[in-house]
Amino acid sequence: MSFETQYFEDLMHWIREHISKPEIIASLFWIIVKIVLIYIIARVIIKIADKTIAHMVVAREKSPLKLDRRRSNTISILIHNLIAYTVNLVAIMLILGQVGLNLGPLLAGAGVLGLAIGFGAQSLVKDVITGFFIIFEDQFGVGDVIQIDQFKGTVEEIGIRVTRIKSWTGEVHIIPNGNIKQVTNFSTYNSIAVVDVSIAYDADIDRAMALLREIVGEVHERTENIVKAPEVLGVQMIGNSELKIRVIAECKPNTQGEVGRILNAEIKKYLDANGIEIPYPKVVTYVKQEKVEGN
Repeated sequence: MSFETQYFEDLMHWIREHISKPEIIASLFWIIVKIVLIYIIARVIIKIADKTIAHMVVAREKSPLKLDRRRSNTISILIHNLIAYTVNLVAIMLILGQVGLNLGPLLAGAGVLGLAIGFGAQSLVKDVITGFFIIFEDQFGVGDVIQIDQFKGTVEEIGIRVTRIKSWTGEVHIIPNGNIKQVTNFSTYNSIAVVDVSIAYDADIDRAMALLREIVGEVHERTENIVKAPEVLGVQMIGNSELKIRVIAECKPNTQGEVGRILNAEIKKYLDANGIEIPYPKVVTYVKQEKVEGN
């Protein structure tokens, strides 16, 4: 008798001795059922997570802060992978538990390894977690003008670990997400351009305000960054040698500087053309002549 034939006969004898018993068959049946249920539940959880991620991405695209499509897709894939790996790992461990594998030493080893990694990469974990919150809370987006501490500029990149902003003078600041404590976003809502117009004391205030209303209305019609008709609020301050009339204009986000410069230039030209003097420092010399006795 060959070795293969003997091995096959021994295997069949072991099956008849052990697996053919009804209680063993029932036990194997329920183990298989449990394994199938674990697998199905894991697939369902991953599907639900994918649908939730898709709804979150759609909601973010409808929010005032726009995330670029490429970054949204990247983050969606990262979260999908994270959830899928976690669920699959738990499912595998549960399945191994069903077939009789002792998971105690394995869990203890994984816990020690995770603790070591956590202590060694605390700042990295902090940066990554903060990066996720920045993206999903729509604190700011690519192209927004923001200020983080003393750094102000346009957001060029939002990474999982760092954020890059470029100042208007060309410097690029790379800031770890974990160091971001407070952010000022200048691009979420419309801005207000404030212009204070100085006029001389002897100028006609009512006429000056009427002229200002005319010119700011004309500027509004030909300037697309102004979203609402500018307002002439009135006399803002009485100075030593001038009166200041305040003009405000609601404009698109982060365009208040440009709008303010346009208003200043057009107001100056219009007031000059209509004889309203904008005061400037003057020196007046008085000559006192003493009377000579006998004259």
